[in-house]
Amino acid sequence: MLMLGMPIGLLGQEAQPGPAGEPVAAEAAHAPEEAHEAEEHAGGIMETVARLVNFSILAGTLVYLLRSPFATYLIDRSTQIRSDLVNAAEMKRTAAAQIEQIDRQMAALPGELAALRAQGAEEIAAEQARIRAAAAAERDRLLEQARRDIDQQVRIAERALVSHASDLAVGLAGERIKKNITDDDQQRLADRYVQQLKH
Repeated sequence: MLMLGMPIGLLGQEAQPGPAGEPVAAEAAHAPEEAHEAEEHAGGIMETVARLVNFSILAGTLVYLLRSPFATYLIDRSTQIRSDLVNAAEMKRTAAAQIEQIDRQMAALPGELAALRAQGAEEIAAEQARIRAAAAAERDRLLEQARRDIDQQVRIAERALVSHASDLAVGLAGERIKKNITDDDQQRLADRYVQQLKH
């Protein structure tokens, strides 16, 4: 076993005698140490190979056992990523459309403000005209009512004056009649009145 681990050069040197017919003493003294190192080196290689074989078996077993779940996971993950990409693209398109709409609204905003100002000015002018028309109509109504009231008061005052004047005239005439008409005149007037009633 030691000879398998020894280098080939050492085996040839042990078989050959020295120049004087004697084996080389120095090389023979170092032979056991080198053989031990070679054996350790061979043991290390075998251990490494065994580990590699064990790792290969473990890796193959894991690949065999986990291939289906891992493939399913990869497929699911791939589907989810595609779905997320599609959703992200849709969200991007929606956001772009919203931004474009906001830009259009912002661009149209000065025109809308100008239209609102013009509409407000027109409405204010129309309201002012309506207020002026309503005030003029109310003024005309009040003036007409005042004229009617004044005319009515004038007619009442005129009637009162006529009545008062009539009363004064009647009183004055009565007093004059009392002063100027005699008993004979009164008798003639009474007879004339009776005759008018008979006819």
